[in-house]
Amino acid sequence: MKNLHRGTPAFGFMLGILFVLTGVLMMTVGFWKTVVIAALFAAGFFIGAVGDKKQFVKNTVNRVIPEKKDESIDFREELAREQESRYPEGKKASEKETKKAEDGE
Repeated sequence: MKNLHRGTPAFGFMLGILFVLTGVLMMTVGFWKTVVIAALFAAGFFIGAVGDKKQFVKNTVNRVIPEKKDESIDFREELAREQESRYPEGKKASEKETKKAEDGE
């Protein structure tokens, strides 16, 4: 059991057996019944293996849904960054366009 972690042949062999069993279940009882069996197994594992369930759920939710950061967006900076990405030459390109428009070309 000490060598049973990701990247070892024993772990790959265990996952291979798990996937084969899942495939056999799907072929014999069907997809949705297999999903119910997997969900019941996960619930039983959760109840039996997790000591502090409340903290586990909090950690899992915080990992999946990170905290929202209150950031104000500076519209001028965003606009300047967008213009720089579209016109890498910067203001020179827009100055040339305005000069052409003024000259009537």
